[in-house]
Amino acid sequence: MVNKEKSIKIQDSSFEYSLEAHGNKEIYKDAIFFDLEHYVYKKPICVGVFGCCYYDDELKELKVTQYMIENKDDAVDILFLIKSYMQEVYSKYNKKYVVTFSGNNDFTMINYLFKKYSLNYNLKDYLEEIDLQKEYEKVKKSGIGLKALEKEFNIVRDSEVISGSNLAKTFSKIVKDKDYFLRMPKDKINKILLYNEQDVVSLFYILVNWNNVIKEDEKTSCE
Repeated sequence: MVNKEKSIKIQDSSFEYSLEAHGNKEIYKDAIFFDLEHYVYKKPICVGVFGCCYYDDELKELKVTQYMIENKDDAVDILFLIKSYMQEVYSKYNKKYVVTFSGNNDFTMINYLFKKYSLNYNLKDYLEEIDLQKEYEKVKKSGIGLKALEKEFNIVRDSEVISGSNLAKTFSKIVKDKDYFLRMPKDKINKILLYNEQDVVSLFYILVNWNNVIKEDEKTSCE
């Protein structure tokens, strides 16, 4: 199992334009930012990469955690790590929200696998979801993809865009061939992890700059 921890220093921490939800103007302090890369064939097969981050207000840093499977056995082990991580951020760090982008698929996927392997855990029993795609649709009355939304927020990625089908093929090979991960180029592994990392980090930057981009644009369009 790949277990990666990373801290990202946040330069501007005023967050005056942060999204407000449920009467909370400091969602960014109380939330985790969550994304999965997974493999589905007719039904959920496995989580390939789990990515999450949260903002440490004292250190002014994003704390990023990622798990990536290396073989078929890890496809079960990663679920226990995810459950343990979620329990920790809820009980130790008092997180109340989970921020996603079109997170329903990820929740359906992970809860199906939790149930399949009798882990007796449901994310939404502990953390309330804030789906940025749905928040965007409330304002714009139209849908958008994450990469397009990133452009509206002037977020420039260091990672290459990887299609869901290509990721699924990779995870399919990992669970079917116990030595496939060992043969994978390190560069490919790093690209997958960076892609997932930037997904969750983008969610943070979109949330804390929300009213600077979405609300102002809404006013402009009404004038």
